[in-house]
Amino acid sequence: MVRIENVIPDTYAYECGIKVGDMLVSINGREICDVIDYRFFLANEKLSIKILRNGTELEFEISKDTYEDIGLDFETPLMDKKHRCENKCIFCFIDQLPKGLRDTLYFKDDDSRLSFLHGNYVTLTNLSQSDIDRIIEMHISPINVSIHTTNHELRCKMMHNKKAGEVLSYLNDFANAGIDICGQIVLCRGINDGEELEKSLNDLSALYPALQSVCIVPSGLTAHREGLYPLVPFDKESSCEVIKMVERINKLYAKKYGVNLFFCSDEFYLMAEKKLPSYDYYEEFTQLENGVGMLRLFEEELSAFLKTLSKEEKQIKRTISIATGESAYDFICEMVKKIQKKCKGISCNVYKIKNDFFGHSITVAGLITGRDLVNQLSDKPLGEELLISRSMLRSEGDLFLCGMSIDELSENLNINVQATECDGASFVMSVLGIKEEEDV
Repeated sequence: MVRIENVIPDTYAYECGIKVGDMLVSINGREICDVIDYRFFLANEKLSIKILRNGTELEFEISKDTYEDIGLDFETPLMDKKHRCENKCIFCFIDQLPKGLRDTLYFKDDDSRLSFLHGNYVTLTNLSQSDIDRIIEMHISPINVSIHTTNHELRCKMMHNKKAGEVLSYLNDFANAGIDICGQIVLCRGINDGEELEKSLNDLSALYPALQSVCIVPSGLTAHREGLYPLVPFDKESSCEVIKMVERINKLYAKKYGVNLFFCSDEFYLMAEKKLPSYDYYEEFTQLENGVGMLRLFEEELSAFLKTLSKEEKQIKRTISIATGESAYDFICEMVKKIQKKCKGISCNVYKIKNDFFGHSITVAGLITGRDLVNQLSDKPLGEELLISRSMLRSEGDLFLCGMSIDELSENLNINVQATECDGASFVMSVLGIKEEEDV
């Protein structure tokens, strides 16, 4: 049962008499425990909804269109608590966070429901056979899985969980039931790379066509690893080796299946100082959230948007600055030059921010903090506006990981700070100072 926190006026639930504080027991005789149950059984035209009110069971009948909502809100989006991660992965980024951050940053979730709802990756170690049966019955797809390795013994070692190996059998269950799978491999140098990575990719290829794609990303290592497993960061040479292997295996299965299955993250290409693959290589861009093809898509969007600029927009004059991480610095400089080639009146300083907060081995823009921006930009010419990536802020768009707000950053630097969305068109608009509501 779950408690109803709000009944939206003029909806089916409101009109039939369901009230705030009622406990939702079942829909069409099926018990409702969380949002997955609720959404699945709600997708019917005729509903028999059982409610518990002050110890008395009541039943309401509703007729509606198949996917139409009925107007109920609950305390949390999941309708219960998140599932906490039971693993102790040797590469876990949360274990490497410094002390003193917001409490929510230290919570490790491993919740299959967030995989379906928000694209989160899960390890499967929190799932029971009944959970697997429910996923298959409801045909909830896709499921995003943090695989890391198909070597059962090694997966147990990497995740410090004795169930980590055996639960990989769930992948076959999903594939046999036609559930789409997106995979992720966090690569640890000297642990699950080399021959182990080759084995994993070959094993996973057998799951096609259920297997949609697998991304390979480097483990992120901060300066706060005291007492943790001794991991070695990837460098230029080792990154080149990873790319060479993945591209070789991908080419093999692309010839067999006609699609690309395995992708290295952009970060590997940047560390290897290698040119990114072509736009077509990424096909449906299924792994953007893992930084796979993000830069190539960004460039394509930027170039396409520049072609749509009006004569007046090309004549805009502005002096601005951009702050980004070390890994994307050269790329952002290149994109700014493309804009300046079309728009001669744009003057822009691009600043490379070193990550003093997490450590200099962390080079991505998304982990830059407000504290580092203040320390490294206070004496720099910033022009009339400072642009930062929206990825530096939490989902609400207001706070950096260090707890500083974007308003506090503006105040500290005495300049307007704008967080730009992570697409090429929005980037051009921000550089030119064009507001979206102007319908360009």
